[in-house]
Amino acid sequence: MIRVQSEPFDPHAETSAFQAGRAEAGALASFVGSVRDSAHGGEVSALELEHYPGFTESQIADIDAAARARFDVIDTLVIHRYGRMAPGEAIVLVAAISKHRREALQAVDYLMDRLKTEAPFWKKEVRPDGAEWIEPRGDDREARARWDDGVKT
Repeated sequence: MIRVQSEPFDPHAETSAFQAGRAEAGALASFVGSVRDSAHGGEVSALELEHYPGFTESQIADIDAAARARFDVIDTLVIHRYGRMAPGEAIVLVAAISKHRREALQAVDYLMDRLKTEAPFWKKEVRPDGAEWIEPRGDDREARARWDDGVKT
């Protein structure tokens, strides 16, 4: 399931609902990304994300389909927010359930590496002294590149 929304969400409630009734699953792995209160040595008062409705969901669906093809998972969940968010608020939740832990853990790692570098969101950090558009970092791109060899790591 993929949801792109402006509304806050409760990661614990979402993962509980996602796993409910899945007796075949032996593993649930998840990652929650939250807004930090500082970056680049300065205070962050908010994070603003923009996206193109329809296109963003389509791109995330492609990333999700690639993860499902690559890893033996039962199901995946991606919830990503847009709009203005305060420090401490959840931005993204990625979860995978599988029969065994390694596949779930790797699927979540893969999904996050690709979302950080490929999902069409435009991010702006709002600070007391102004705002700055931010791009994926070099280490985000390096993490993404490790999946290009086609070998599960």
